[in-house]
Amino acid sequence: MPPTGDDDASTLTERQEGLDPSPDPDEDLTTGDPTVNGTPEPADATSPTDAVDGTRLADETGAVPEDQVVDETEPVADPEPVHGTEVADETEVADEIEVADETEVADETEGIDDAQARDETQAVDDPEAVDNARSVDSTPVADESPVADEAPVVDETSPADETIAVAVTSAAAASNSVGTTRAVHGSDALDSNPAPGTVLVLEDEPRELEGPEESTKGRLLRRLLGDETLRLGTTSRDRLTGWLWPLAVTLLAAVLRFWELGRPHKLVFDETYYVKDAYSLLVNGFEATWGDDPNPAFEAGDTSSLTDVGSYVVHPQVGKWLIALGIHFGGGVGSSAAWRMAAAVCGVLAVLMVARIGRRLFASTALGTLAGLLFAIDGEAIVMSRISLLDPFLMFFVLAAFGALLLDRDQARRRLAERTAQRIDAGEDLRDGPRLGVRWWRLAAAVLLGLALGTKWSGMYFLAVFGLLSVAWDITARRSVGVRHWWRAGILKDGVVAGISMVGIALVVYVGSWWSWFTHRESYGRLWAEQNPDQGVLWLPPALRSFWKYHQDMWGFHNGLETPHSYSAHPLGWIVQWRPTSFFYPTEVSGLTGQAAQDACGASSCSQAIVALGNPVLWWCAAAAIIVAVVWLFRYRDWRAGAVLSGIVAGWLPWFAYEHRTIFTFYSIVFAPWVVLTLVYVIGLVIGPKDLDPRERRWAIIGCGVLVALIVGVSAFFYPIWSAWIVPYDFWHSHMWLQTWV
Repeated sequence: MPPTGDDDASTLTERQEGLDPSPDPDEDLTTGDPTVNGTPEPADATSPTDAVDGTRLADETGAVPEDQVVDETEPVADPEPVHGTEVADETEVADEIEVADETEVADETEGIDDAQARDETQAVDDPEAVDNARSVDSTPVADESPVADEAPVVDETSPADETIAVAVTSAAAASNSVGTTRAVHGSDALDSNPAPGTVLVLEDEPRELEGPEESTKGRLLRRLLGDETLRLGTTSRDRLTGWLWPLAVTLLAAVLRFWELGRPHKLVFDETYYVKDAYSLLVNGFEATWGDDPNPAFEAGDTSSLTDVGSYVVHPQVGKWLIALGIHFGGGVGSSAAWRMAAAVCGVLAVLMVARIGRRLFASTALGTLAGLLFAIDGEAIVMSRISLLDPFLMFFVLAAFGALLLDRDQARRRLAERTAQRIDAGEDLRDGPRLGVRWWRLAAAVLLGLALGTKWSGMYFLAVFGLLSVAWDITARRSVGVRHWWRAGILKDGVVAGISMVGIALVVYVGSWWSWFTHRESYGRLWAEQNPDQGVLWLPPALRSFWKYHQDMWGFHNGLETPHSYSAHPLGWIVQWRPTSFFYPTEVSGLTGQAAQDACGASSCSQAIVALGNPVLWWCAAAAIIVAVVWLFRYRDWRAGAVLSGIVAGWLPWFAYEHRTIFTFYSIVFAPWVVLTLVYVIGLVIGPKDLDPRERRWAIIGCGVLVALIVGVSAFFYPIWSAWIVPYDFWHSHMWLQTWV
């Protein structure tokens, strides 16, 4: 699939006079006709270039120029004058049109039926004296055309069999308007009465009727967004399938996540913290402490051990509030499905977002649906949607923010195209380009990133990376439309505003997400400033001073967490799922023997597991795809490669700075959507564009289809150990492909 948008300028041919895009030296913006944008075409030193308003009218196949009349069947030694046909010099639109050797057009405003050639035109004895031949145009022809020193004549007996180009000069041409081009076949052109300013092209084979020249806005849109993106959703069928297929894979995701969501009816892994904190928020408005060994009672629905003493917690409250809403609306504290309701809902909606984001990113409903399908069946995405930890909520918010920034990119570029076109058409200097007004989708992304920060602090890396990515899109957009000082304009007009608005809004949302901590004086650390009046940041109000001190303590905890854990994993192995996290493997099941084991799983020994293991084939292929995407980003400057890599950069690379502390592979759920998008991006490259040779594309589609089928089959095989089925021990062991998985 070829690059589209700001880094693929080859899809656009510049046709508007006066537009000086001043492109980057490395970017090819002059594909198509070499006379576009005022770029001169090599011409014979003795003859001008034939064009109307700077637009070349030569036949694109390299045949005879349009204002030549050639008999290709016979060589001509002595050219004869042509009477009754006017040949205008297309490069001159003035008060008077001069034709070779003082030959004049009788009336510049007359159509072709009224044009008369003067009798002064004389035959030439010497065929090399082309300047004296009335029917000879001195413009050099394209590669396959006859050389200019062979003066052609008209075969008047068979006009339908030869290629003829008739240029009509009119009052419209005299006012510098570009005439339309109309293709006719054979002698039909002789009977036609074209409108002034029309160019007729006669061919052996009929050509489709070409419309009027594309507007400046249309050209800029194609440059900024690409043809595929502009065609996306232009038909009712495309809009319908653009929702139906993503909704279909979302339904599949819902089945995989909600089926037996309450299994097991136990607090799994860190649910022991977040679920109980969520219930405390729901009841007290702040996280409170619990009595000794509260889990068995809580699992039975008994919450009597909850106190009213604030508990020291080290994560913000947004994710825990969402878990609390799930408990409230999902059936109460006695339902383990209610504990996980919010995580499952966010996991299902994330699949829909991946499908729709992929559709917009790749300008393809098929590739977007494929991305949604792969995320729907990935093991890590399934497991993290069936357990109430904070990471699936963080993933949900940063993914939604990414989608909002994609929408902002399209909207901003449409505004830029419209406002730039207005300046160009009015003859104004672009200078630094127009301002783009309020960027509502960017502001929405800032709110979502603030909620991500309010879930886990690692959302700050997404705020930084996505903010820089959005500004980079703005800078390249200004470069593409022809802003000379595009770097400065992008920084001053877009970057500064984006930095202040996004960071400011995200911080305001983050602080606001602690509203219940501020409003409940029983919250842990809420009264620290009052108890320590001479400590901390003294110029802050007491509540904010306590808030700042609390955050200092939280930072110290996170940075110094080095408690050994058997499933801690170095971030280098996350991308290949080297050491997945085993969340659940109860001894009550693995210790069954005899008839009890037979009754539980039909074998002599049983296992029940929840392993946060991504689909191994998917993740291994995606690891290779990341390398391809990096190459495509730096070699071809494909903006889509940068987009799919951005989430991986924000969600994975920062953890290498914290490898000294206890961290786990399941943290990779936060960038798992971009892992899938990167794989689908490379699949799109393998399949290629729609205009590729059908046979090559067919084999590529078949090969990629086999890979997708393999991934689906592996997911079906691993689903029991992702969803806590009780299975024979040998069945569980057959899934442990690597020793590091055990």
